[in-house]
Amino acid sequence: MKNHQIVLLPGDGIGPEITEAVKRILAAAGAQIEWVERTAGVSALTEGSDVLPESTVEAIRQHKLALKGPCTTPVGKGFASVNVQLRKRLDLYAAVRPVRSLPGIKTRYEDIDLIIIRENTEGLYSGVENEVTPGVVMSMKVATKTACARIAKWAFRYATQRRRKKITVLHKANIMKMTDGLFIDCAREVQRVDYPNIAYEEVIIDAGCMKLVQDPGQFDILLLENLYGDVVSDLCAGMVGGLGVVPGANIGNRGAIFEAVHGSAPDIAGKGIANPLALLMSSVMMLNYLSDREGDRDLLRVSERIKAAYNRALAEGQKTLDLGGDLGTDAFAQAVVDRLE
Repeated sequence: MKNHQIVLLPGDGIGPEITEAVKRILAAAGAQIEWVERTAGVSALTEGSDVLPESTVEAIRQHKLALKGPCTTPVGKGFASVNVQLRKRLDLYAAVRPVRSLPGIKTRYEDIDLIIIRENTEGLYSGVENEVTPGVVMSMKVATKTACARIAKWAFRYATQRRRKKITVLHKANIMKMTDGLFIDCAREVQRVDYPNIAYEEVIIDAGCMKLVQDPGQFDILLLENLYGDVVSDLCAGMVGGLGVVPGANIGNRGAIFEAVHGSAPDIAGKGIANPLALLMSSVMMLNYLSDREGDRDLLRVSERIKAAYNRALAEGQKTLDLGGDLGTDAFAQAVVDRLE
């Protein structure tokens, strides 16, 4: 197996702890990775740099792949989200979040197997906000035919590659007739012209959320614009145990960042109790992506070993505190390492 250079952004809060745990598991599983460590977020500010240093962005551009821990985003004030900045600057337009039931994690739902695909660069998250007059502010929702068609094509291609059967677009085109209308028009056209073999449906977002909590098994792949995708992916994560057990990826034509989708949890930082599973699952997605990109079957075997090991650990009750267990970060990492075959 050849060495692969991958940028590592440990992030803030619990980020450094969980990234160290994941690095340990990947090494034990035989992944030959040379980590190129860079900073972003509060950790970059602490070092006297910008919240998103140019050296970090350039490293990701050069190596075309990164694994990222959580970065703090201030609420209502302070610096702009590092996550949003990275997605825009690197044009990582497809956010992918698989949501699956895991062994040993009991929830009110069983056998969930969903994939949420979210347009990642525009919508209300474009950040175009203005104060019209004192006490009156405006936020602009941006939709372009280029971005809407691009994410639709990406989603249908992904569905074909993964042998998925159906794509559901959740929208609010009954009210936002131009922006959400453009989104569904593009999705309809892509399905009609290029992917008639993939079943397609459209559901208004509020009704879709109700249907999700009634019976998530009726859905396969969900395709959404930016804000809806953010909200619905967290909703679906709650069905399988929370954000601590769900991976995430941001993918573009020239690279990808795989990340823990949960927050930096500063209240438990340094206590050694954070759950590294979401970032570990994201690293498995990363190895699969790299295997597909480079045709490296060894990476695929490593990812399968890690997935089998954490599934076995969970099934045998080896869980962190947030999942009802009693293991800390390092102990859970060791439980996974002990089950690598």
